[in-house]
Amino acid sequence: MKGLKVESKRSHLVSSSSCQQRAAACPRTRGASSVLPRRKDATKRRDDWASAFASRSASVQTKAAAAPVSSARTGDFPKPDFEGLETFEEAKALSEYFKALPRPEKPLKVVILGAGLAGLSAAKYLTDAGHKPIVLEARDVLGGKVAAFQDKDGDWYETGLHIFFGAYANMMNLFKELDIEDRLQWKCHSMIFSMSNQGKPGEFSRFDFPEIPAPWNGLVAILRNNDMLTWPEKIQFGLGLLPAIVFGQNYVDEQDKLSVTEWMRKQNVPDRVNDEVFIAMSKALNFCDPDELSMTVVLTALNRFLQERHGSKMAFLDGPPNTRLCQPMVDYIEARGGEVIMNTRVKQFDLKEDNKTVDKLVLQDGTDVEADAYISTAPVDILKLLLPEQWKGMPYFKGFDSLEGIPVINIHIWFDKKLSTVDHLLFSRSPLLSVYADMSTTCKGYADDKSMIELVFAPAKDWIGRSDEDIVKVTIEELEQLFPSEINAGEAFQEEPSKFAKVLKYKVVKTPRSVYKAIAGTGDIRPEQKTPIDNFFLAGCFTKQKYLASMEGALFSGKLAAEQVCLAQQNNKISAKEKEKAQA
Repeated sequence: MKGLKVESKRSHLVSSSSCQQRAAACPRTRGASSVLPRRKDATKRRDDWASAFASRSASVQTKAAAAPVSSARTGDFPKPDFEGLETFEEAKALSEYFKALPRPEKPLKVVILGAGLAGLSAAKYLTDAGHKPIVLEARDVLGGKVAAFQDKDGDWYETGLHIFFGAYANMMNLFKELDIEDRLQWKCHSMIFSMSNQGKPGEFSRFDFPEIPAPWNGLVAILRNNDMLTWPEKIQFGLGLLPAIVFGQNYVDEQDKLSVTEWMRKQNVPDRVNDEVFIAMSKALNFCDPDELSMTVVLTALNRFLQERHGSKMAFLDGPPNTRLCQPMVDYIEARGGEVIMNTRVKQFDLKEDNKTVDKLVLQDGTDVEADAYISTAPVDILKLLLPEQWKGMPYFKGFDSLEGIPVINIHIWFDKKLSTVDHLLFSRSPLLSVYADMSTTCKGYADDKSMIELVFAPAKDWIGRSDEDIVKVTIEELEQLFPSEINAGEAFQEEPSKFAKVLKYKVVKTPRSVYKAIAGTGDIRPEQKTPIDNFFLAGCFTKQKYLASMEGALFSGKLAAEQVCLAQQNNKISAKEKEKAQA
């Protein structure tokens, strides 16, 4: 691929008039003194990121002004009215719980491993409760699994294509609490699927949700779509879902022992429903195929989407998650006495004489860190490596030994022209790709007069060890099916003039172990945030919470871990030491 800029990043990780107006407004697809290292360098780096983001945004806005305008109106939609909805108020009540607690005479020093969403969430809510969290991040970038990086041209690339759903009640509360709700770019209430692998290259099928209460908006969206499922298939699928509707969450949880494919067959749902809808849905939810994914995951998502009016609405963040979401969390934490320290890698836990309670953390540089309590938000694979030998035989820790992260590949391709696409997340339904979006259109911070397509490559297990060139080659071949009049795989990398779009550069981000793999049977072995160790707690999407392997799940787990720390103090399980030992 002569002359092409190539870089790779490996991460460690019924229709009413109002409905018709809404649908028309969403653009249709076309044609196609400290023992710990100080954080001065990290602070300077974060300032540099913020400055670069502002500079980049000003630059791309100028370029975007010259971009061709779609015949359909583009632009973002107003923030949904979450206030007063049950799930939002439930999440809000937990947020307010921390602030309502009596101020501690001696705040707890709580060391938190990891500055991803789980770790920063735990720290944020501990500061609300009056405690002093210290977050230790092994890398030089915030965000964990939502981290983003900049290349030498100043362009951002991310570890995943991150979508914020209206069902994310705790996340929506957090944005409100941080006063950054305007950073979410809400799109029209639709779900859009490619038809290229159904013999219709360049065509899409839509589920447009009318502005009526749930579950009727979702049912109308399904009934009005006749491209993907026939009426007999819709009826059979609906009958299959009846037990979940009648028996609720208990039934949903019981289905964890079945994969999506097994559940479909058990409920006599036609195979074509699986092929048309649930392959794409499974890959979007957990980066794996329906023959592996636990049916509980799918039923949980369907429950949120069908029971909550705004549940399936989607928003893009207006820039990279680490600067536009994580940094405001850090600012909040530090303004209230907490600390976030970068480039600090933990080597091991040292235990007290009881061979159970954590005495201190030993860092890779040999220094020690002592605190009153400890929260690990490390990915499950890393956590298992860090566990002290004395803990490994305990039923609690042994119970989740078979949990593991799933490999994920995220791809960014910059083209030399603007492609005809839609301002939304798109489900590719291809054998290799999950979801994709033209980030130059969907995201203000990446706005440009040339397209940058971000794609999730899934399942990735057979490709994680392949070269970036191999991965991008097959991706371009898939994109040719999605953009048949604009992309030609044979000419995408050629230097000679062509009417087709040329690839300017690409980034491939490989995460060998990402979110936990939610295969059938894993629901019961996910651990609670409270552990058998009085001063040690867990958070992370793999821990027990109802939002599973998602950003909301990670965020909520951190909130739950913070709650457990507060309860442990109230129950005299942990207390602040007379002498301050946790230093930073």
